[in-house]
Amino acid sequence: MPKFLRIGIHQSNVSGYTSKAWCVRRVGTAILLKWGAVEVHGAGDGRKVYWTRLPQQKTIRCGSAQRAQDYAKAAIARRRNHRYEPLTGAIVLRRRPAAGNTELKRALATILIVDIVGSTAKAAKLGDVRWTKIMGHYYAAVRKELKSSRGKEVTTTGDGVLATFKTPAAGINCATAIQKAVRTLGLEIRVGLHAGEYTVSGTEAVGLAFHIGTRVAAKASAGEVLVSSAVKELMASQSAINLKDHGIHRLKGVPEKWRLYRVEG
Repeated sequence: MPKFLRIGIHQSNVSGYTSKAWCVRRVGTAILLKWGAVEVHGAGDGRKVYWTRLPQQKTIRCGSAQRAQDYAKAAIARRRNHRYEPLTGAIVLRRRPAAGNTELKRALATILIVDIVGSTAKAAKLGDVRWTKIMGHYYAAVRKELKSSRGKEVTTTGDGVLATFKTPAAGINCATAIQKAVRTLGLEIRVGLHAGEYTVSGTEAVGLAFHIGTRVAAKASAGEVLVSSAVKELMASQSAINLKDHGIHRLKGVPEKWRLYRVEG
């Protein structure tokens, strides 16, 4: 079964990030597809890939072996044209601790989402070698600012970063610092911040607050830092940071409408 892993920061030999994988298999006149989020550990020959949860599966009936073969070829070509690399070796489902042995903890934090604008077009223009080098510098710059601001990296998503902060001011200051740092690499980013609770289970952090932060970031344009109303309310006493009303927005998949604010200056 041919397998494909989304090309991401693994080219920089960074371990412990999330990506997406596809599996394509032809069985007679049918095509079996399997896809989902994966967690990657290690690099090179020692790299291991795990499904983060049960992958989605779909069977496509093609009616004839020739049609199935043509479908499989086209599916494989599409993966290779959409920044996926052929993946050798198995993708296994990581065994989670039994529910009785998993301690759930609730945490409150300011959540920061950073995403590169136009990364696919820029990667295609620069080529794999130059883009890989730039991405290495990009993640180094982001992590340097996170450390300076006492932010905690939660995960990476392709060319994005998700981190948490104890205070909104620290998250906003870190966001503007990251903007300045990555512009020297010729990159523009969009940033979203939200404040809310999430659940920590073992080494995993999950919760609606992360999804809201991601949707806030999606509303930002290149060079913008947007924050949710939850962040604004916590910033009432922070006169040094100027927030401008950015209107009311509906966030995809999130209940109700949200008022967002743009960081000025």
